Amino acid sequence: MKTNIPLHELLFDWGLGATSLFNTILLVWLGLTVLLNAEKRDWGTRLAGCGMLLGGLFFLIHTATLDYSWEALIRGIRWWWYICWLCVLALPFGWYVLMLWYSGAWDSATVRAVPAFRSHRIGLGIAGALGIVLAALVIIADPARLFQQIAYREGDTPAVRGIPLLLGVLPLYLLACISFSLDALRHTDLPQGAGRALDDVARRRARPWLMASTGVQLVASLMVGALLLWIVWCVHRKLDDALFFRLSVAVSLSDFVISALVGVAVVLMGKAIVSYEIFTGKTLPRRGFLRQWRNIVGVAAAYSILVSLFWALPVAQVYLVLLSTILLSVFFALFSWRGYVEREHYVAQLRPFVASQGLYEQLLETGAGDAPPLDAATPFRALCDDVLGVQAAYLVPIGPLAPLVGAPLVFPPERGVGAPPLSEITPRLSPKTLCIALDSARTGGLTWAVPLWSERGLIGVLLLGDKRDGGLFTQEEIEIARAGCERLIDTQASAALARQLMALQRRHVAQTQMLDRRARRVLHDDVLPRLHAVLLTFADAPPEALAQLSDAHREISNLLREMPGATTPVVARLGLVEALRQCVSDEHPGAFDAVEFAIEPAAERAARELPPLAAETLFFAAREAVRNAAKHARPSPEHTAPLHLLVALQAGEALQLCVEDNGIGLENAPAAEARGGSGQGLALHGAMLAILGGTLELMPRVGGGTRVVFLLPHDS
Repeated sequence: MKTNIPLHELLFDWGLGATSLFNTILLVWLGLTVLLNAEKRDWGTRLAGCGMLLGGLFFLIHTATLDYSWEALIRGIRWWWYICWLCVLALPFGWYVLMLWYSGAWDSATVRAVPAFRSHRIGLGIAGALGIVLAALVIIADPARLFQQIAYREGDTPAVRGIPLLLGVLPLYLLACISFSLDALRHTDLPQGAGRALDDVARRRARPWLMASTGVQLVASLMVGALLLWIVWCVHRKLDDALFFRLSVAVSLSDFVISALVGVAVVLMGKAIVSYEIFTGKTLPRRGFLRQWRNIVGVAAAYSILVSLFWALPVAQVYLVLLSTILLSVFFALFSWRGYVEREHYVAQLRPFVASQGLYEQLLETGAGDAPPLDAATPFRALCDDVLGVQAAYLVPIGPLAPLVGAPLVFPPERGVGAPPLSEITPRLSPKTLCIALDSARTGGLTWAVPLWSERGLIGVLLLGDKRDGGLFTQEEIEIARAGCERLIDTQASAALARQLMALQRRHVAQTQMLDRRARRVLHDDVLPRLHAVLLTFADAPPEALAQLSDAHREISNLLREMPGATTPVVARLGLVEALRQCVSDEHPGAFDAVEFAIEPAAERAARELPPLAAETLFFAAREAVRNAAKHARPSPEHTAPLHLLVALQAGEALQLCVEDNGIGLENAPAAEARGGSGQGLALHGAMLAILGGTLELMPRVGGGTRVVFLLPHDS
């Protein structure tokens, strides 16, 4: 435990430890983030991730050395010197190669477009030669001997006139790598490596941050060179205790400033990585990374400041462990809280978009023909204004769903309904295309086109302008916009199709009833009287002809008796229950040995209050169940076992109509289908009930037979 530490030394140790620990946390986090989140791990991505991890290792060792005295550093821990020199050799050259990769200098097309990249072949040769010379000097000489030669004038490190060669080659190597990197960034305006529009925009916007980071590294390299020159000057003087003290103070102070500059460079580099994901290969950045970066910078700053303070103070190390434990718990709790807050924020943004569109109510409260179109403008406005924050947007339906959807959606509405022509856009779209760049001068300020797909192919295009804050769209935003707009188009088309189907069904019912009445009238008023007149006129005709005419007259009469009457007027006039009674007695006389109607008075009153469409739908569904029982409940026409039919109506939370028989039951349904049953009648009526919010359930009856239960809400 440290004791009796002067205040200035305490503050100095605190600051140096905080900056070194801060750099360690950020570099390790960035390196792991790049490697773990890379879309494709090519050599540039691996170089970026491993380089940052190597930088984290360097500052990890640097932080550990702060707890040692100068004597211990100079005369001991040799392996740490080798690792540090490995980092010093690899990191500058790796940064130069990485910036060339980022700028597209490894691509032949980019080199042809930017001739200045050809000069970097010479730059790579110079930096590589200096790196080889420096590596050879490190291998030949023990790194620790360099400091022994400086401090104690001992050792056999290669030197010229007493000046170690390492001190002369290292500044040249650092300046060459960093200055060449800055030149590579300066000579490229549009990176060509990824070949994707948004990726190029992200790289172009990230370039100023990388140039700033490289510039800060250049300043740090100049400081390293100045420090080494001053050390060389000290070597030629007599090194007494006072000069050694000044030398150690200068090295420590320079170490602090250089570490702080590296920290600034890391923050600038991290901003470029998390905001635009330039090293991960993603087409778009993700919004969560920027939030996590801000959090990790805050956590690294707070953690390094507090931990280094306790490290510098003369306190027992157990308190440092306890402090670290408390800080980790607090930071984890804060991260969890921020995660829930962000989740609630995203849900609130998307709630208007994913809320129910009220399709049932729109279809049922008004006629199918005059039902208002689905309100798609409100969720589209919420998507564009709250989620994307765009200046302008068009949702243009195309393909097979376009006639059902109608006119494009526009944000803001004052831009009008006209949309730019898509003839030049659609050929560039494919299912793998996330978005493509547009010429804003030709599209009225729209800069991006997002294709919308379904199983039927291309169903629409979302045209987006720039964001109001001038930022870049994130990957989450584009994916949410694409999924949301695909749902909007599909919902609009489904609603339009439902309205058309309901209108068609209503017309079909009306036409069927009209044809039934017309056929009844023609047969009853025209055909039967004529047949009767023929029978009376040709009384002396051959008996065979008279028999055939009599049979035809009888069959037509029987057909008229079996034909159902005009059902809808009967339901409206008599009510649901009486219409069912009349249906059983008129359509199926003798089909059942006993028919029982169990009708609750409250249920009958509720049935009379049903809207005409709901009452008609429920009647047709029940009539289909009665017909099935009459046709298929007996195992065969010769079967003489009593067949009973029960029709029950109850009023609860919903109106429940039950039709059951004691026939052969569902287990013998194949036998019923063999006698002409298709099994599709109840399914069709179940679909009609579902439109009204009701249900149809087919189940076996206890004791044998079939039970069909219809549920319909009272407010249908």
